Amino acid sequence: MMYPSNREQAIQTKIIEYLTVIGAYAVKVVKATKAGVPDVICCMNGKFIAIEVKRSGKQPEPLQIYNAQRIEKAGGIAICAHSVEELKTELTKKGMLCQ
Repeated sequence: MMYPSNREQAIQTKIIEYLTVIGAYAVKVVKATKAGVPDVICCMNGKFIAIEVKRSGKQPEPLQIYNAQRIEKAGGIAICAHSVEELKTELTKKGMLCQ
C-alpha cells in the first residue's frame, strides 16, 4: 500500500483549512470502504465536492478518475488539485466561487 508523501499531506491540510475558512464543511478521508475514494470530501453551498489531492507532477490513477466521473454523474463535483490555488481555479470554473 502506498501512502501519500508528507508534501501531499501538507497540501491536503492547506486545502481543508482554506475550505473551512470560506465556510465549507471539509474532512480528510482517512479510511474508506473501497479503493479510489477522493482524499477530501466537502459540502459547500449545498453541493457535494470530492477532491483528489496530488503533489506536483502526479495525476490521478484510473480508478480515481472513474470514481470522479461517478461523482459528477451523481450530481456532485469532483476535482483534482495540486494546490489551494488550483482548487480555487477549479471551484471558480464550476461556479462555486466568485473571484
